[in-house]
Amino acid sequence: MPRQTLAVIFGGHSSEYGISLQSASSVIRAIDQSKYSVVMLGIDPSGAWRRFVGDVSRIATDTWRDDTCCKKAFIVPDREHHGMIELDGNTSAFTRIDAVFPVLHGKYGEDGTVQGLLELAGIPVVGCKTLSSALCMDKDKAHKLVHLAGVRVPRSFMLENEMDAELALTQAESLGYPLFVKPVKAGSSFGITKVLHRNDLPAAFMLAFEHDNKVLIEESIPGFEVGCAVFGNGELIVGGPDEVELADGFFDYKEKYTPTTSTTHLPARILPETAEEIKAVAKIIYRALDCTGFARVDMFLTPSGKIVFNEVNTIPGFTTHSRYPNMMGAIGMTFEQIVSAAIDLAVSA
Repeated sequence: MPRQTLAVIFGGHSSEYGISLQSASSVIRAIDQSKYSVVMLGIDPSGAWRRFVGDVSRIATDTWRDDTCCKKAFIVPDREHHGMIELDGNTSAFTRIDAVFPVLHGKYGEDGTVQGLLELAGIPVVGCKTLSSALCMDKDKAHKLVHLAGVRVPRSFMLENEMDAELALTQAESLGYPLFVKPVKAGSSFGITKVLHRNDLPAAFMLAFEHDNKVLIEESIPGFEVGCAVFGNGELIVGGPDEVELADGFFDYKEKYTPTTSTTHLPARILPETAEEIKAVAKIIYRALDCTGFARVDMFLTPSGKIVFNEVNTIPGFTTHSRYPNMMGAIGMTFEQIVSAAIDLAVSA
């Protein structure tokens, strides 16, 4: 069988650009080169698209943006072409693409924007599609839909730029302290503040508004965070649930990528029947938000044993030591098998 051409999109015009570089370099190395010819398509922090033809190691170190290794390139939205155009001075070259694996985190990559472009172009997308990507990025809409599916969600209200800040301060009292202030659409805990006192709310609002024009004020859920790796379309496979133990604060950007006060336990230190309940709820959430391919479902487990929805990451961290592949590893899937299976789901759909 001739090899199919798979494009891996990495980087992105997002605050999570650097995280994407780490994930993408791991994914590219794990792709079965006997089945796929890999096209590396990078988006730099300014939003410029380039095809990269250098060594994969330069992606992780962010030294890939060298003009000697890159040419301007972009996906053609015309469904007749089904591929990518590269520009080199006054000349251009076309490459047909059979599928795209977007390894992008955060805005303009994990939020349905890139997925929409690829669906418009008629190119199969590895992972979640446009609707689910957009819904999962929007914390407010995700919570509303999951609640309708019968899963507990935190009490919250949304603050928009034009809303009265004094009204927000009053509403916050009804949630009680501590509470969380979050950008509605941002990943990796950027712009999130755990607020202990009323006087700290204005600064938390300002920080969150730096990342989005809508902010969610959410009650704090007692207990700890548990995660579930979910894989598949119709029939779902669920990895072993993990547990995030925090000594202080919350699972912010620093603790997610350079932990100092947090520990991730796999398997989670919970009863087997609780683990099965968490896996069942993760499936409900995955389906309620129309997820396909793969996603990591994050929840809280309260001291009384209640499961409360937190969020879904449609493109979770994808290095060999990230939570998603580790959870799938707990049920016997290697990193290479996860990557291959995810690609196969897209190209065979």
